[in-house]
Amino acid sequence: MTSFADLPQAGAVLPDHTQLPESDGTFVKNFQEHPQSILLTDSIKPVLDQLHPDGQYCIGQDSGIYWRMTEPPERGAEAPDWFYVPNVPPLLNGQARRSYVLWQEHIPPLIALEFVSGNGSEERDKTPWTGKFWIYEQVIRPAFYGIYEVTKSRVEVYCLVANQYQLLPVNERGHYSIFPLSAELGIWQGEYQSMNLPWLRWWDAEGNLLLTGEERVILAEQQIQAERQRAEQERQRAEQLAAQLRALGVNPDL
Repeated sequence: MTSFADLPQAGAVLPDHTQLPESDGTFVKNFQEHPQSILLTDSIKPVLDQLHPDGQYCIGQDSGIYWRMTEPPERGAEAPDWFYVPNVPPLLNGQARRSYVLWQEHIPPLIALEFVSGNGSEERDKTPWTGKFWIYEQVIRPAFYGIYEVTKSRVEVYCLVANQYQLLPVNERGHYSIFPLSAELGIWQGEYQSMNLPWLRWWDAEGNLLLTGEERVILAEQQIQAERQRAEQERQRAEQLAAQLRALGVNPDL
């Protein structure tokens, strides 16, 4: 059983993100997980850019969070499918992050999300030192921990209160409020990357769906097309009115 001896000791020379494995060699569980991470990142990025005009934040997608020293090293990490850490640089020493090392940076994620590939027992395991739920709650300690089950079209979100996770209630829209982001998290049934599934998505505090960059472009094109159609309809009505006036012997130009 793992003990406190596995935690970094004072005065020890500890490895950083460049010296720790960036993968444990496992495969992504299914073809939906990667698009799901991209969907979350793409749609929330404008919100985060506004919250962090200095660009000081990072997003991890299936990336390791190291919280203890073990052998092999990757046993001392959890790899949320998606997480966000505020007020940290996106690069370290000019290099892209290979992992997130708690003893190097100390700031926990604000939110960590797990995408369930089995029956959800792994993500809800509260066994001390080995259970994923316990590790998030007692060691990594993101303020919000979400468990998303695409096969059941649901997500549950926990908030850290008095050192324990409490399940958040949903609001009137069936969403969970992630109040530090002024955003909501919930299930959206629709098509993304040619897959019609119950996707995990963001909304703003008023309940408006946060769109991806591609969706924003499509919406803008639809609005332009609608304006063109309205202008064409107005032109046709003006021509019809002019023709009627001429038929009555009235010059429409006067």
